[in-house]
Amino acid sequence: MIWGNRNEQELKRHFEEIAYQYMDILYGTALKMTKDPVEAEDLVQDTYLRAYRFFNKFEEGTNFKAWIFKILTNTFINKYRKKAKQPHQVDFDKVEFLYADDQKENSPDNVRNLDNDIYQKLFDDKINDALDKLSDEFRMVVLLCDVHGFAYKEISEIASIPIGTVMSRLSRGRKQLQGLLLEYAEQEGFIKKRSSN
Repeated sequence: MIWGNRNEQELKRHFEEIAYQYMDILYGTALKMTKDPVEAEDLVQDTYLRAYRFFNKFEEGTNFKAWIFKILTNTFINKYRKKAKQPHQVDFDKVEFLYADDQKENSPDNVRNLDNDIYQKLFDDKINDALDKLSDEFRMVVLLCDVHGFAYKEISEIASIPIGTVMSRLSRGRKQLQGLLLEYAEQEGFIKKRSSN
């Protein structure tokens, strides 16, 4: 059943019931895709706006999680392509902030940046660092499969790529991760240390 027959109030209520349970995992995935908390928030917001706008076309009984992840992925790809075509822009607010006087040291932006720096030093996450080193295509497929548990067919539909491409990108992404995390896995005792012959 397509939701187009419902009145606006029922549609909104039902959308909120199903959609908001995925907000945290969508944000986590968006953060991995964009590598920027503000851009990730924008991406999730755009995803929810598009999902709500087209919710009347969602078929009840189908996989909502896969449907909303497809919207997230397509939104990211479209923004990424648009951004890649634009010339590099300088954020003059950030440049001005760098040269601001001592009175601005306690501004909210400065405190937030300081907190982020502290957290980065305290919580050195080798796995996140390794994921961040993957290309967007590999990272997206690895996240969808290994973090969110989507099947190859679902990933194929979400990312709009053939299943063979999903399997290839997943294999290559995992191999790159394996290489990046080999030393870490040895240090943590997940695998036996290589002999130094």
